[in-house]
Amino acid sequence: MPLARSLSVTSLSGLEEWDEEFDLEDAILFEIAWEVANKVGGIYTVIQTKARLTSEEWGENYFLVGPYVESNVRTQVELIEPTNPALKRTIDKMNSSGCKVYFGRWLIEGSPYVVLIDIAFTAWSLDSWKSELWELCSIGVPWFDREANDAVLFGFLTAWLLGEVSSSMDYLQRQLPVATIFTTHATLLGRYLCAGNVDFYNKLAEFNVDKEAGDRQIYHRYCLERAAAHCAHVFTTVSQITAIEAEHLLKRKPDIVTPNGLNVKKFSAMHEFQNLHAQSKSRIQEFVRGHFYGHLDFNLDKCLFLFIAGRYEFSNKGADIFLEALARLNYLLRVNHSDVTVIAFFIMPARTNNFNVETLKGQAVRKQLWDTAQTVKERFGKKLYESLLVGQLPDVSKMLDKEDFTIMKRAIFATQRQCQPPICTHNMLEDSSDPILNCVRRIGLFNSSADRVKIIFHPEFLSSTSPLLPMDYEEFVRGCHLGVFPSYYEPWGYTPAECTVMGIPSISTNLSGFGCFMEEHIADPTAYGIYILDRRCRGVDESCNQLTSFLFQFCKQSRRQRIIQRNRTERLSDLLDWRYLGRVMLQTPRPSLSLLFSFLIRGGTIYYRNLSSVPPSPALSRHSSPHHSEAEDNEDDERYDEDLEAEKDKVNIRHFSLVPHLM
Repeated sequence: MPLARSLSVTSLSGLEEWDEEFDLEDAILFEIAWEVANKVGGIYTVIQTKARLTSEEWGENYFLVGPYVESNVRTQVELIEPTNPALKRTIDKMNSSGCKVYFGRWLIEGSPYVVLIDIAFTAWSLDSWKSELWELCSIGVPWFDREANDAVLFGFLTAWLLGEVSSSMDYLQRQLPVATIFTTHATLLGRYLCAGNVDFYNKLAEFNVDKEAGDRQIYHRYCLERAAAHCAHVFTTVSQITAIEAEHLLKRKPDIVTPNGLNVKKFSAMHEFQNLHAQSKSRIQEFVRGHFYGHLDFNLDKCLFLFIAGRYEFSNKGADIFLEALARLNYLLRVNHSDVTVIAFFIMPARTNNFNVETLKGQAVRKQLWDTAQTVKERFGKKLYESLLVGQLPDVSKMLDKEDFTIMKRAIFATQRQCQPPICTHNMLEDSSDPILNCVRRIGLFNSSADRVKIIFHPEFLSSTSPLLPMDYEEFVRGCHLGVFPSYYEPWGYTPAECTVMGIPSISTNLSGFGCFMEEHIADPTAYGIYILDRRCRGVDESCNQLTSFLFQFCKQSRRQRIIQRNRTERLSDLLDWRYLGRVMLQTPRPSLSLLFSFLIRGGTIYYRNLSSVPPSPALSRHSSPHHSEAEDNEDDERYDEDLEAEKDKVNIRHFSLVPHLM
């Protein structure tokens, strides 16, 4: 099938014939992405979380298209026969023509239909399709770039699928035009430029994009991305800052900005998610007990868990500035004689060779100590029971015999450790050149007893089946106190958004889509545990000082203050709910789909009404975070009376509206 492209709204076949009576039930929505039932990065989360809402709106006419990956299909997809007659004819025809196309339901919320294409089975067409791409678009793809070759195969097979569906609809006497929407969550060139330590945002308008892409040997990929942006009828992106980037690098201004959302689970009572935090925190504390065995000279009840997670892009994700800020925080905590200990987790996947032996030993020692304590407790309990049975008070001096003391001494001897607790939980394949480990060596944070800041680098995504830290990512986030994401390049930022919906405060930047979104819609984000680091107008050292200040102020909060702040953070979750963000399209006039297309193509812009400034506390405190009071330091009640405060503090947070403006 030849590669066809449409350059304007006038080339939408049949669009001009759609009148005001057009029924949405006659339309079919295909959402095409490489991460359909195939987790690679954040786009998987985007698709997965909005699938339920989209399925509810489009019903049987919503189909996701992605690659067939057998290992994923076995656990995530139920293969069934196609329900749509046109789609069934299409799949049958493609399969009889040398393709392998599968149909099923993705086993996630909403159970959306998926069409999965096996690109490897059609690899024999790669050379001819690459020749066609060159003839039509003058884009050449080198043979050694496997990812680009996969993109060519997937793109042509998807075009084949859509063309056959359109033909089948004609066969069924239901002619439908095909309109395309391309959404970029980042630009390839932007990611490469930022990783190269350039002054990206200040020089955005000055880059020679062709030269920059060529110098980085990604020119063919850049051309594919730029062609997709220009050939689509509607071009969208996920944040205003990425829209500016796309306008300069891809040379097309996005028609609309569509922020990313999440499925938000609300709790009937405010203290429920606080209880989840306490439970998850307890599990992290168990890991810490094992990891720091022999050097557990700090109070776990006064220990704060910070974390950074995501793709391992040392500078882009802000791991560099986070480490430097931790070194400065360590100095401040020591000179101020603070009794707070900070443990910072780095959850970033890297090349490893299994778990670190010392780390595994720590968890084994912890378990051995627990078993020893249980054995002595049972022996003690049996003696106490027998003493009470005969009506005598126990002689405490005889409750523990020589054997008990021997068992305990052996256990204590096993906890002796000659080395410092390890920084990294795994054996790194490139230890000497790893950016995080080299930075740790430079700043000198080696988990020593004198340091108030400890570092744990976990170069693997979290899993509940791990023998080391058996927690999934959501559970781990709930157990932490603060997420730190000082990114320099972050088109949206799902990690701080996930923290918000789980009631965990976070630090992001005004160079991330999430940070800009929150600054725009909340008068005082800090009051709600959303700290926005200025990386746009400040140098690296100034930004690092600001980050250090955020961290130090957070460390000075009492437990009661952190509880209040978590409750306020969780109340922002509605801002990120797909059910609210989805109103962007749902509130567009419904009688005519052509009006929707014309609205998008004319460059409609979405505006949100700004929230009224919400008082930082019910008492109209002037402090941006809950003001410390000695009277509030009763740390026995994790719940606090936040339900009452929530009623007083609602104001406009849960009643904001989305107002699409047709331009």
